[in-house]
Amino acid sequence: MSLPSNVTHGDEVRSPKLGLAGWVRWIWGQLTSMRTALLLLLLLAVAAIPGSLLPQRSSDPNGVTNYFQQNPTSAPTLDKFQLFDVYTSSWFSAIYLLLFISLIGCVFPRVRHHWDALRSQPIETPRSLKRFPAYLAKASKQAGSLELIAEQLRARRFRVRTTPTSVSAEKGYLRETGNLLFHISLIGVLVSVGIGGATSFSGQRVLVEGETFVNNLAGYDSFSPGVWFDAKTLVPFSVKLNKFQATFDLRNKTNIGTPLDFQAFVSVRNKVSSQTSNSTIRVNYPLEAPGANIYLTGNGYAPVLTFRDKDGNVSFSGAVIYMPQDANYTSLGVIKLPDAKPKQFGVLSFFYPTKAQLKTGAFTSGYPAPVDPLVSMNVYVGDLGLDNGIPSNVFSLAVHGLKQVAGGKSGTKALTLELGQTVQLPQDLGSVSWDGLKRYASLDIDYNPMQVWVFIFAMLAFAGLITSLLTPRRRVFARKTETGFELAGMAKSDDPRLQGILEELVLGLKVRKK
Repeated sequence: MSLPSNVTHGDEVRSPKLGLAGWVRWIWGQLTSMRTALLLLLLLAVAAIPGSLLPQRSSDPNGVTNYFQQNPTSAPTLDKFQLFDVYTSSWFSAIYLLLFISLIGCVFPRVRHHWDALRSQPIETPRSLKRFPAYLAKASKQAGSLELIAEQLRARRFRVRTTPTSVSAEKGYLRETGNLLFHISLIGVLVSVGIGGATSFSGQRVLVEGETFVNNLAGYDSFSPGVWFDAKTLVPFSVKLNKFQATFDLRNKTNIGTPLDFQAFVSVRNKVSSQTSNSTIRVNYPLEAPGANIYLTGNGYAPVLTFRDKDGNVSFSGAVIYMPQDANYTSLGVIKLPDAKPKQFGVLSFFYPTKAQLKTGAFTSGYPAPVDPLVSMNVYVGDLGLDNGIPSNVFSLAVHGLKQVAGGKSGTKALTLELGQTVQLPQDLGSVSWDGLKRYASLDIDYNPMQVWVFIFAMLAFAGLITSLLTPRRRVFARKTETGFELAGMAKSDDPRLQGILEELVLGLKVRKK
């Protein structure tokens, strides 16, 4: 190839500078390509994996607390990367936003092109039809064959374009319509999820039997509002846990103790209408309260304990939440007594619904129901750190700096109590009695105004996907020849029906001739 007269072999070829506008166009082109959109969609799915593997503060704050207790070294590192708040993290939000922009840049130009294609006529019949995947030549002296072919194609819902010597027909635009519906609905899902996340809230509350939850900010143990949520919009209602019932398997020997059902019997009072109704909350069967849905996410035991000093004065009395540690409800509870006399102390306690002993002599639970319950206590004396103004976790006891006076290597055995029993605490700390046993339920209260729209767009996306997969995109051509006519067909993907369609068109001519 010869070079232009003004260019020599020694000249350096230089590409034009893109400039700021050029770089912006290039970045926009890369971001709005379908390949980038698919890559971001895959990346979003991968980014959601930690949210399934690790407990999330928005849905399982107790699980996050347990994870920190069981993994004190790795948990703070994971928390720095927001792995306990995956769906509200900065990196997940960035992927989400980029995917949203990419889909918009991909889909809306395609909508315009598809609209133009719907209004345009089928393409002209190519000159050579023999190169098409489906081809059929027919010798015929029948007059009006092309018109009969066009009529048959219209009856098959093809869009037809005719000339005196040829017929061009297209069918299957619904395939692209379904494809666009799928992608637009996917954008709708993203928008609905985004708006729902900004206007929704999620709160948690642990209710012991007999306690009442009131739907205000003070009534929640933890509360996670969206950035646009206004606490003034909370609908006033109250929920009282009357009874919690758990059913465990006793018939199947291989699954004895497996939970079969959990039921929280509650009374709901609408403070606007002053009406009270009884209802039941079960796993996967939430309660539809005014302005929120209430889910049952956990349960456990709450022994009623009373601590008295050596003079008989009550320093603590009430139900203590014990968090299950295994399938048989071996549970951990923490009691802190900063006002105890003569000195404050803390208790690290375990509850065993059905006491059993390991070979080492340590207690464990052999069955999740309270058949033969037992409570054991390790007692620690010293400054609990509750007066320094620094918040502390009510479900954990920082034993560093405390002196253990019961259990462990203290020289005094851990205290053990059966239901209704009273035992003396060491070092004249007083006594503790076990007065009763209650159940508690962990409730998750959620409000998301966009849930219905997420469902609608998800169904539309499913309908669009099915439509695009089941609708074939076909083109059929017919041309008059000196000896008769020839037919050809093509499809957007492999279509074994093409040749059969051409043969059916020819067969239709014979039927018309008769």
